[in-house]
This record gives sequence, C-alpha cells and structure tokens, in this order.
Amino acid sequence: MDVLVCVKRVPAPGGKLLLTEDGLSVDTRHLGFTIGPHEECAVEEAIRIAAEHGGSVTVLSAGPPETEEQLRYALSMGADHGVLAEVGATELDPEATAAALVETIRTLESESKPFDLVLFGNETADAGHYQVGVRVACALGLPIVGGIKGIELVGGQARVQLKRDVSDGVEVYDTPLPAAAAVKEGLNLPRYPSIKGRLRAKKAPLRTLRPTPEPGGLRTVRLRQPPEKEHATVVLGHGAEAAEAVVDVLAEKGLV
Repeated sequence: MDVLVCVKRVPAPGGKLLLTEDGLSVDTRHLGFTIGPHEECAVEEAIRIAAEHGGSVTVLSAGPPETEEQLRYALSMGADHGVLAEVGATELDPEATAAALVETIRTLESESKPFDLVLFGNETADAGHYQVGVRVACALGLPIVGGIKGIELVGGQARVQLKRDVSDGVEVYDTPLPAAAAVKEGLNLPRYPSIKGRLRAKKAPLRTLRPTPEPGGLRTVRLRQPPEKEHATVVLGHGAEAAEAVVDVLAEKGLV
C-alpha cells in the first residue's frame, strides 16, 4: 500500500501577518512556517495505513527550497520519502500548483508504479481554496472525496471506504483503488516526532524535481488586513451604584 501525501508550507498559526508594500503578498521575513492541521492529519493517516498494511509513505510539496523544513518534519513523523517540486518563491495559484504536483506525480509513477492512495488536506491553512486536491485527482483520473473524517481499507486492500460527517449522520463512499481523498483535521491525532525520528529525518535524502507548469488563471489584485478589533474597559459604577448596570449586563448575556 503506497500512499502519497501532498502538503504545503504555510505560516505558523498565531503570528501576526504583515503585507508587503505593494499589498500583493504576505511579508514572510519574520514568520515561522509549518504544514496545516488537515495535512498533518493526512500524513499521520498515511503512516498508520502503511504500518498496518505494509508499503511506504511519500510526502510531496510544491514550493520554494525552504519547504525542505516541512518535508523533513513529515519524515520525522514516520514518512519514508520526501519529494520537493521546486517552483520558486512566488506563490502559485491552485491551477498552477495542481499542474506542478501532477507533473511531479507522473514522473514519480513512471519510475515505479502508481500510488494506491493520494491524500490531501481538505484545504490549506493560508489560502483555503479547496481546489488543489480535486484538480490533481481529476488530471490523474482518480476518484476523490473531500471532507474525510475516516479511512478504511476493505476487500484485501482493493477498495477504500471514505467517511465524512454531515449534519444528520455520516456519509460513506466505497471506491476502488487507486483513489484520492481530502481529509479534515480530527481524522486522527497526529503523533509528536520522536528524537530518533528527528535525527533520521535530518539525515534522510530528499529528492528535488523542477516541474514547469503553465501560469494559472487567478491573479491577485490586492490583499487587505482586516480591521483590528479594539477592546475598551467600561466602568459600570462603584459600590451599590453599579448594581443596576451589572444586572442589565447579566440579563443581556442571558445569565439572569
């Protein structure tokens, strides 16, 4: 069971995002980077599948050379191979990103055999386009289901059941392999890399390919910072004088 997981280098959550002077991109000079929570769950699920059913896990990312950091993190979790589709520092739109991934996947599969399962995060933690996994699966001729919260191999690894939560229950999709799935955070609890895993990942070889995708169809017009929320402290009164105002606040909150 050979599983491929596609991940993206994204700014670490919690940091304040600043824009470049032209307003067309995020100023990344002082940001830390990671992979998104959906993709981290995808890596964890791939490792569990390979451990239970045999096979290997390959992690692929399209991005700048610095993406090596995120690939090595996935290797430290337990992935077997890391592949960087180096496309430069400029942020690609979903169409161009998918084209770069498809070209790289076809190169990898031409040298070995098709992957049994291709996993994506349901959406990236930065742009959240919800497109790349669908575009890649369509180009490769693979069935894909998004919003996945459960994966189970059936029929001697010949088929896969993909489960996703809906408002009044769970939808279950049964599809032959090879297949693709876009998974959501909560599919599992990703492991924390061990010291041994980090040391192994530090020395592990990474493969770099340089696809040449055509430019995508989306163009960034401008990015804007959302207005900062201001909080002010309001003194309701002092001593007994504040009682009526406090009751009004509690009533407004539905507490009395």
